[in-house]
Amino acid sequence: MPGIEYLLHALSPMSLLIAFAGVLAGILIGAMPGLTATMAVAVLVPFTFGMEPGVALIALGAIYTGAIYGGAYSAILLKTPGTPSSIATTFDGYPMAKRGDGDLALTLACLASVFGGLVGAAFLLLLAPPLASVALSFGPVEYFWLAIFGLTLIASLSEGSLIKSLIGGCIGLLLSMIGVAEVGGDVRFTGDSQALLGGIDIVSALIGLYCVPVLLELVASPDPHMRLGSRVSSYRLGEGMRQCWKSRFNIMRSSVIGTVVGILPGAGGSIASLIAYSEARRVAKQPEKFGTGEPDGLLATESSNNATVGGGFIPTLVLGIPGTPPDAVILGALLVQGVRVGPQLFGEQSEIVYTFIYGLFIATVLMLPVGLLVGRYAFKSLVGIPKALLAPSVAFLTILGSYAVHNNAHEVLQMVLLGGFAWVMASWGFSASPIVLGLILGSIAEGGFVQGYLIGSAKGSALAEFFGRPISIGIIVFILIGLMYPLLTRRFGKKEIKHEYA
Repeated sequence: MPGIEYLLHALSPMSLLIAFAGVLAGILIGAMPGLTATMAVAVLVPFTFGMEPGVALIALGAIYTGAIYGGAYSAILLKTPGTPSSIATTFDGYPMAKRGDGDLALTLACLASVFGGLVGAAFLLLLAPPLASVALSFGPVEYFWLAIFGLTLIASLSEGSLIKSLIGGCIGLLLSMIGVAEVGGDVRFTGDSQALLGGIDIVSALIGLYCVPVLLELVASPDPHMRLGSRVSSYRLGEGMRQCWKSRFNIMRSSVIGTVVGILPGAGGSIASLIAYSEARRVAKQPEKFGTGEPDGLLATESSNNATVGGGFIPTLVLGIPGTPPDAVILGALLVQGVRVGPQLFGEQSEIVYTFIYGLFIATVLMLPVGLLVGRYAFKSLVGIPKALLAPSVAFLTILGSYAVHNNAHEVLQMVLLGGFAWVMASWGFSASPIVLGLILGSIAEGGFVQGYLIGSAKGSALAEFFGRPISIGIIVFILIGLMYPLLTRRFGKKEIKHEYA
């Protein structure tokens, strides 16, 4: 265990002030639809160049963890994920807000985020070198099977009709094929449009598929956006802590899932939260409540996506391989600072890395009071805003968020068209979540399959490459369990019901 002097350095007044400011800035940026955690870190990186490396890392880590949590605000209050990591937060967070429990939902999100962040930081502190080696074992084939495993979660995301959810997933896969192919460089489905060569932008699609239908509902419906509820105690901290204690195993399992997924380069919080949500629903006694405002669903997603922060830093610091997109920005900032990442970092520059890890703990703890305070005013303010002012404000943020990613007006057009498409599909009973899942995982699955096939063919057997690797076999087993579990539970559940009434 590293010495106490690093902790004291992280507890210095300057480090605490930097951590507090970073968390607050990250929360505010993450709460705005489309302004992702990657953008939050990238925008504020220049302000860290004049700091010493350890304090600069604390600032960037605080911004990162704050932005991941901040995405929960718009996800819960507007059904609009502030960041891609908050996609699954909308499933149960928004229904809770609609029935008047928005303050409780924000409190639960804050508590789960803090716990997940602490678990991820603990893994980073204690198990960084051995866990980083796991990431090196993942090749293209493993990423292909991991993407397939993610696509099997469509069954868990089905709201009503499983067939419609599968069709939505296929639509997402088709959208992921637009543009230049991941391997080979073939141009597909662009209609000779230069704007589509880069494919469908994930952030623009995310904003369009989730935000525009909500905006249209705001304008079309005379009812209030959400109810204040019969009681509002601003924090409902006691009630939230009791719910967290009741769901402690779910939070711990989801935090571990988030940490492990964060270690895998390129996976990120969106995949982690979807896997954690699926697992929470799979083991729940009443899985049918998920999607209607079930606290366990919210706790699973928020604890897992914040745990990816610590998990993502493991391959970044130990191997120089960014675990998530924000880690890539932070890695670039470290190189500018002259910090050499790699196994030697924990020996030659231990003061920097351990000061940062302790600072990440401190920033995560600071997220509790800051998050509760911001959440208190966010919920009350949003409920009190007239719809005539709320709708154009959200519309402005959606346009700003989709344009600001690449300063590209074509991506605003993509956002609007996909939003209109999602609104029409919703009227026919299709959910946006399977479409988003197919869009995110489609490119990962395609790249992994093509590269794995080429490698296997060069070795003499593509089948052996896909089905002969130990990690691949383990993932395939989880895929089969995920596919068979709903069928088995429905079959045995019906038998139990018949037995009760016999």
